[in-house]
Amino acid sequence: MSTTGENVEASAESSARDRRPPPLPPGHLRDPGDAWVESPDGVRYWGRFGAAGLLAWHPTAGVLLQHRAEWSHHGGTWGIPGGARKLDESATDAAVREANEEAGVPPETLTVLFDSVHDLGFWSYTTVVARVDELFDPVLGDAESIELRWVAVGDVETLPLHPGFASSWPRLRAQLPTG
Repeated sequence: MSTTGENVEASAESSARDRRPPPLPPGHLRDPGDAWVESPDGVRYWGRFGAAGLLAWHPTAGVLLQHRAEWSHHGGTWGIPGGARKLDESATDAAVREANEEAGVPPETLTVLFDSVHDLGFWSYTTVVARVDELFDPVLGDAESIELRWVAVGDVETLPLHPGFASSWPRLRAQLPTG
């Protein structure tokens, strides 16, 4: 039988344990940030240090979207290139790095316009929105994408969108320049 003091002590230990960062991933993963984070209700989010993606916008071509590989989280949907942040990496640096790795986005053609942060307290996702100053042909950089495509702003909602991108798209679209 537990005494009240033991319950308080066990509760304090449990609370301290819950505040610790998730354990580091196995050594075979590329970066310590490449790991799942689990919410208190069991929902998993990719990126031990959060995640970021790049919404690349061009005034005439629209936005660059990524058709996610079937094996990936929410596979078969359309979203933006992005991924886990590295330790001490800014959201902007992570978004640009991931877009370059996954879609061949040349960083020198980008002008950052704004960002939008979805912060859950224990994990966050930052969408970095950038104007593409010189149009380029995207290149599949890894197996995470089935296809990369410039999509007219008005046509984005016709695609099956990644749930996170679908919920943020109306707000992001409203902030895009008009021309």
